[in-house]
Amino acid sequence: MKTTLTLIALAAAALTTLTAQAAETKKLTVNGMVCAFCAQGIEKRLTALPTTQAVYVNLGQKVVAVQAKDGQTLDEAKLRHEVTEAGYDVIKVESSAQTVEAIRAEMQGKK
Repeated sequence: MKTTLTLIALAAAALTTLTAQAAETKKLTVNGMVCAFCAQGIEKRLTALPTTQAVYVNLGQKVVAVQAKDGQTLDEAKLRHEVTEAGYDVIKVESSAQTVEAIRAEMQGKK
């Protein structure tokens, strides 16, 4: 019984650690992107932010996914500002539990 409780406690601690380390990801729906140059411009601007780890732009789905560095948070207003300053309209911003790589894989499967 004592061993079982110890294992449960260790599992809970590991899960808490993994949850705390999970990187924040935001998915933006963006209008106005029509070419690879558009995607490259947005990606370059968002990648330059100090809290950004990864960026994925999907022209067909009009989605931009941004993942924060571990332990960092993404400022939604700053993301909106950067995309708007690049000349595009941000329609929606939502949080995602997925990484940018998972979003990329999911979207590439929807071709």
